[in-house]
Amino acid sequence: TKQRYVGLDLGIGDQKWNYGQLDVLGDLASLPFAESAFDAAINIVTLEHVRDPHQVLKELARVLKSGARLLLVVPHEWEVHQHPHDFFRFTKFGVEELARAAGLRIISIEPGGGYFRLLSRRLLGGAQFFPAPLHILWLIAVAPTALLLPLLDGLDKKQDFTLGYLAVLENRRK
Repeated sequence: TKQRYVGLDLGIGDQKWNYGQLDVLGDLASLPFAESAFDAAINIVTLEHVRDPHQVLKELARVLKSGARLLLVVPHEWEVHQHPHDFFRFTKFGVEELARAAGLRIISIEPGGGYFRLLSRRLLGGAQFFPAPLHILWLIAVAPTALLLPLLDGLDKKQDFTLGYLAVLENRRK
């Protein structure tokens, strides 16, 4: 069977990015596709950049065939990025609410690591605050600890301190 990937973006997030390779420049809140056009959809760390996440999930559900799945990755504890187009952060409960409101069945919602993975990312990200070449010294100082910290994630049973969530959702629409 022949498969086709269709890439869509609004094309305003980062002026350094080349949006010319996209299949479609468009708005996730008003997708330019027919109802039930897709067998699956992927939305990775994008939902924080839209003004109406509820509408976007409804639109994704509209263009998915019945039984089709959506892989959704959303940030929870994440730095502000793509200024000024960064509006939201999501909890597991927020993802559940968005999915239900859009008519999507929740297959799974998993945290993207726990406290120690989050701490590791924060330590490595600290290099950005130092001018060259001091940022290299920072990385040399923290890298051994930062690379070992995720091994302790098993201690964080609830994983409420997480970088974000990975959800697998299914379109329930007939």
